[in-house]
Amino acid sequence: MSTRSALVPTGRAALLVAAAAPVALLVAVMVPALWAMAPLIGTLVIAMVVIDALAAGSLRSVRVSMADDFEVGAAGPIDLTAEFSSGLRGHVEAALASDARLFPAGRALADLAKQSARSWTGRITLTPQRRGTGEIEQVWLRWTGPLGLGARQAQQPVARAVRVWPNLSPVRSPAMQAFLRNFEVGLIARRIRGEGTMFEALAEYQPGMDKRRIDWKSSARHAHLYAKEFEAERNNQIVFAFDCGQAMCEPVGGQNDAMPRIDRAVTAALTTAYAALKSGDKVALFGFAARPQLFTPFASDAREFYRLQVAAAGLDYMPQEPNFTLALATLAGQLKRRSMIVVFSDFTDPTSAELMIESISRLTARHLVLFVTMHDEELAEIASAAPNEVGTLAMAVSADGLLRQRALVLGKLRAIGVQVVEAPYAQIGTRLLDRYLSIKRRGAIG
Repeated sequence: MSTRSALVPTGRAALLVAAAAPVALLVAVMVPALWAMAPLIGTLVIAMVVIDALAAGSLRSVRVSMADDFEVGAAGPIDLTAEFSSGLRGHVEAALASDARLFPAGRALADLAKQSARSWTGRITLTPQRRGTGEIEQVWLRWTGPLGLGARQAQQPVARAVRVWPNLSPVRSPAMQAFLRNFEVGLIARRIRGEGTMFEALAEYQPGMDKRRIDWKSSARHAHLYAKEFEAERNNQIVFAFDCGQAMCEPVGGQNDAMPRIDRAVTAALTTAYAALKSGDKVALFGFAARPQLFTPFASDAREFYRLQVAAAGLDYMPQEPNFTLALATLAGQLKRRSMIVVFSDFTDPTSAELMIESISRLTARHLVLFVTMHDEELAEIASAAPNEVGTLAMAVSADGLLRQRALVLGKLRAIGVQVVEAPYAQIGTRLLDRYLSIKRRGAIG
């Protein structure tokens, strides 16, 4: 069944008209008797456009093939297939219309390649920059005739929902899977020499054991060397708290991989959460902006990781200042035992930073608090720029002042007992995972 299409001139036809107009005018001036040639030339060009467009044939169908689920920041294909009736086509192009969550300008273009006399195919790469559910609204198709003077275009509704999830590529990476397979803290309780703080048992000392683990009193009593064996600390509560406010909604990264800070924080948190679940700890997510918006029940098994992923996908982007006092007081009231609270946030001015420090300080009396923030590489680049011009120098001085304020705030956090993880956006996940494992081995959570 053919799809209705409209006939339109191409850019080549417009150039032909522009070139023919001076010729027709010159003929009319030089030979007034041939003035009728001017409209005749125009009519001839219009006729050529119409004939060329009709020669392109009509559209029978267009298919848009794509997955229902994508991950933020990860590229995925959208395949287009157009089937035509008889005719000759010189060029075929397609455009997809969507909301800005999927494509930055709300549209994407692709040139289709000829597969057979009547079938043309093409591919558009979708790299969503925000989580949530978007929609591919409609597809536009435009194809020219053999001369490239006339074209036909048609549009067809698609109305295809696309779910954009947090990026879990670090969890699926071979390095992470190999690490988890060899992770010393397994799903079953076992004795780990030299790790953890929970006393497990005494064992006969064997060559190669850490001599610091020798229990000298028991060895003297039994006239034989015995060493202490410890079990790694397990069943800890880990809460990942996300600031979803204005500063965390700003993009960070290069031109091709820019994503909001909150999305990079979610990826880092889920990577560490997966390792925590594998090691026997419990994990919950907490999100807030002007008010708390999410607090999940604690997941206690790696099979419940999908529930955390779904919850993280629902963290919304809130263009407002976060209320740390309300959010962290609400979180503290929900926790019945000592936990490790990982706060992902950023700050832009000293006033909001002071309120944040005051709110976080109330948590440190009972809980272990980590503050995770991304190093502002753009600000550091401006501050270190060569002062070739007065404007560049002024920008460098201002940037340096902001970096000093930032260092002062982080220093205050460390002074009240908060562990700070600051790293470039590309390294924030590995730095957080390393810090979690270090804290766990020391038994500092429980």
